[in-house]
Amino acid sequence: MVTADSGAIAQQATGTMLEHFFTPKSVAVIGASTEPGKVGHDILRNLIEAQFQGSIYPVNPKADAILGIKAYPSISEVPDGVDLAVIVIPAKFIPDVMERCGEKGIDSVVIISAGFKETGAEGKALEEQMMAIARRHGIRVIGPNCLGIISSNVGLNASFAPVTPKNGHLGLLSQSGALATAVLDWATLAGIGFNKFFTFGNQADVNSIDLLRAWKDDPDIRAIVAYIEAISDGQTFMRVAEEVARVKPVIIVKSGTTAAGAKAAASHTGSLAGSDRAYDAAFQQCGVLRARTVQELFDYAIAFANQPLPQGKRVVVVTNAGGPGILCTDAIEKMGLELAPISDELVEKLKTRMSPSSNFHNPVDVLGDAKADMYEFALSTLLEDPNIDGIFNIVTPQTSTEIPETAMVVAKMEEGTEKPILGVFMGGTLMQAGVNLLMSHDVPNYPFPERAVAAFKAMADYAAWRALPKEAPIVFSVDKAAVEAAFAKSRAEGRTALNEVECAAILEAYGFSLPKSKLCATADDAVAFAASIGFPVVMKIASPDILHKSDVGGVKVGLATPDTVRDAYDAMMYRIKSKMPAATIWGVNIQQMVTTGKQTILGVSRDPQFGPMLMFGLGGIYVEVLKDVTFRIAPLTERDARQMISEIRSYKLLTGVRGEEGVDIDAIVESVLRLSQLVTDFPEIAEMDINPLIALPGNDGAIAIDSRIALTK
Repeated sequence: MVTADSGAIAQQATGTMLEHFFTPKSVAVIGASTEPGKVGHDILRNLIEAQFQGSIYPVNPKADAILGIKAYPSISEVPDGVDLAVIVIPAKFIPDVMERCGEKGIDSVVIISAGFKETGAEGKALEEQMMAIARRHGIRVIGPNCLGIISSNVGLNASFAPVTPKNGHLGLLSQSGALATAVLDWATLAGIGFNKFFTFGNQADVNSIDLLRAWKDDPDIRAIVAYIEAISDGQTFMRVAEEVARVKPVIIVKSGTTAAGAKAAASHTGSLAGSDRAYDAAFQQCGVLRARTVQELFDYAIAFANQPLPQGKRVVVVTNAGGPGILCTDAIEKMGLELAPISDELVEKLKTRMSPSSNFHNPVDVLGDAKADMYEFALSTLLEDPNIDGIFNIVTPQTSTEIPETAMVVAKMEEGTEKPILGVFMGGTLMQAGVNLLMSHDVPNYPFPERAVAAFKAMADYAAWRALPKEAPIVFSVDKAAVEAAFAKSRAEGRTALNEVECAAILEAYGFSLPKSKLCATADDAVAFAASIGFPVVMKIASPDILHKSDVGGVKVGLATPDTVRDAYDAMMYRIKSKMPAATIWGVNIQQMVTTGKQTILGVSRDPQFGPMLMFGLGGIYVEVLKDVTFRIAPLTERDARQMISEIRSYKLLTGVRGEEGVDIDAIVESVLRLSQLVTDFPEIAEMDINPLIALPGNDGAIAIDSRIALTK
């Protein structure tokens, strides 16, 4: 049994358990090769050229020495202890070598070799055999089928990457080795440094969650960037990622963004959901920054790794060219940042040295003939203003421009302030000397204003998220036993779809407000109940085989007299029996008609990685047409619920437009939270819709009009 305390201890121990991947004192390369171009040769060469600070032991039964280092015929014959083994031999021989590593007392192994579960059933069985041996000996494994690992601060390049990155403040995780090599080459060209650079291939053991947890308190890593293809344990990932993001930024680019499986969904929520929506929701809730491209990943990363977080989103543009300044201004407005107003006092100070033709308001245009000293004057003056949270410094190559000198001014200003300054040195060959100087002083530079603005926006959003206090989900007093009984009855009858009466009882058990309603088996029953609750009423077909009632004429609204109720009953029975003769018909539900308020929809689908995913949007028949919906992963906090409600494009329709009174937003929030608790308490709920949930005007609450629930099979 793992208690909360023991779980915390396990998390704290993870970093120590993986320590030999980060700071080993000795490395054995099992499968080291004498042939240049072979992976085993390249890894050994990389260890040597990176100036690894510990001992290196090549293991090759056919060589006495490789690259000037004594070789050993087997790992068992290495005379000293070994912290880390890197294995580069055919897959079929690895289980035996893992036994030898275990007997040797090696606790950390990187398996470069392919030929495991990525190849099919036989490879999967081999991987399971290898991991059983690893677990028996207490060995942690990175890989198999990976590029390897790099810890720059100790000179460890245990990979076959073509270059060793310079030491920096980034930690990189990548599920793809091939992508990692391209990223590394680009980062080297851009002067970006990495403290740790890990690929993990098949993730047979150590995965992204382990490494996130281990790097949380690593003082050498200021930001974590990652490329992932899939997350197997979404709930654990969210918990760990939030813990890490409270300390340092986590930036992820996620591939495989198409929605699979939605075509088989029975509910509105299921048809609108998809795996990519789940990742978006999960990342947003746990503070992870999602990059849409690898370029964006590193645009964000170089800003986070080298600049302080902004205190807000008020920014100033300093430029020597009007066009780029306008482009930057446009991007600032589109991305939700704010152009900081320049105070009258600062305007007067700028006028003391700048040309009368300059623009002294935001964007500040120092004109095309501005030299380095003019940039220095403008930057130093603006940095004095406490109402400015950051600066974009745009430089274009003109005949008077002092490019390297201006770069040094920007670097000097950046070193003397706690506000982020992002360089936008626009151009190619002419600008390269300035760009190189910025990179050497860890000042981020972007070739275009839009990319700089996007990076600053990511920093501002992250800073705002991190400043929010942690929040726990609200727990309501509910009747779980009633829900358990309803689900048990449905299972006993061989049904996974609950009928409308059962759905209403479940919602009532969890505190939802419902209209007066009754299942009526005859026209006389329907007329009598309608008269007892008052006209007009709504009539809905009651059948376990009909999920979308309106599609088959199974809904009638505004029935205002006993005769219209009777006629609607007879017509509905005739029409549906002719359209769906095999459907089981229980009768109709007669329901109180709610004539005010706005229709919204609440829904749930179950994501295979993250579990229950909630949806909110405008409801009724338009939800699939407008698709104006938002998603979150349960359980939700009140903040999560309010954010997802406010994010729909049509939110102003709920708050009131053109003199209309707004609806009860607090009641919608409470409904979202009650639904979150329901699907968290009962993971057997596969899909669910409350459509519509009518939010009443003012503070009059919200009423769940119709619902459907499907259980897992």
